[in-house]
Amino acid sequence: MYIQLNGQVIYYEKTGEGFPIILLHGNQESHKIFDALIPKLSKKYTVYALDSRGHGASALTEEFHYTDMAEDIAAFVRALDLVKPAFYGFSDGGIIGLIAASRYPNLFSVLAISGANLTPFGWKLLPKLSVRMRYFIKKDPFSRLMLKEPHITKTDLSKITIPTLVLAGKKDIIKKKETKRIAAAIPNASLKILPGENHFSYVVHSSKLYPTLDRFFRSAANKSRSASFGNNWL
Repeated sequence: MYIQLNGQVIYYEKTGEGFPIILLHGNQESHKIFDALIPKLSKKYTVYALDSRGHGASALTEEFHYTDMAEDIAAFVRALDLVKPAFYGFSDGGIIGLIAASRYPNLFSVLAISGANLTPFGWKLLPKLSVRMRYFIKKDPFSRLMLKEPHITKTDLSKITIPTLVLAGKKDIIKKKETKRIAAAIPNASLKILPGENHFSYVVHSSKLYPTLDRFFRSAANKSRSASFGNNWL
């Protein structure tokens, strides 16, 4: 399905029934990276899997900024009248989730992110050099985005008051201290470093995260159900 948000045509897929959750992919990817995860989540939840502006089936755009994409997510929630959905973002999707949650503290019920960074300095050296080389050769806007942004501060993170799950692989391309810094700065955050996993291995075309996300999202759904006087989400 397509929806126009902030002057951009955004593609998304909606599957399942129940408590609403939003999934957002990483740089140069699409919702299709969640092809193994969505069928499992859709058995219990209404899953909204988006393609960020300029990605996947969404319309092309000339330049990319994480703040613009965060505004797209906020506009998506408002346009569909979603009541405090849960959010999971991978890599760039995690960055976007952090920005959206800090700008709009009541937008989500819970926030889960993995492989996110606060600044371009949060990358390990070799992966960052690889992105630099790609940008040197191609001058593509995707690489430029990763080299120039984001710029998320400790003050920004302190504005996120909802339960937050911060994930990363033990062999992630993001520095471990960066992931720890994110979790430490969010008042109601928990940290989980996944042994044996790299940046992509437990997310892309994988359902490994399902048990972890299900437990985390279930708590939000149960609270919403109680607040709705018996509305049975699950």
